[in-house]
Amino acid sequence: MESGEQEKQERKLELVYTLFCDDVRLEVGNKLSYMGVFQNIVVPQLPVWLPKLAVVNHWRGEGAHLSEVRILMPDRQQALVVSQPAPFEIAHGSADNISFFVNVTFPVAGQYLVQTLIDSNLFEERVLTVSDQQLIAPEEESEAVN
Repeated sequence: MESGEQEKQERKLELVYTLFCDDVRLEVGNKLSYMGVFQNIVVPQLPVWLPKLAVVNHWRGEGAHLSEVRILMPDRQQALVVSQPAPFEIAHGSADNISFFVNVTFPVAGQYLVQTLIDSNLFEERVLTVSDQQLIAPEEESEAVN
């Protein structure tokens, strides 16, 4: 695809939202159900292992595209996981593209960068924060009467 044609395609493409969740299921009537939607990960201790992680991108626009998703470590130098390139087509104004990752281990706390590439070019970046905050129970109040 020529440079001018590629720019025209990208202008016609809008990433409406990105969801992080545990799983996505196709239901009767071609509906999607999102299981365990989250915006960050807070656990008692690290590392944390996720048996499955889904990154859902909802697009508006038109045309056929190739999507890739990668999650970079907080240092932005190393990829934690990378999806295989997946083709998708927007035929009726909008489309969902879902990338599944299995057996993902987040080794350290920090801001992981979730990158979406379209046709091998960086299109969008979202932050996924992972932290290991201990939940502190409130101290019990004494009701003893002296």
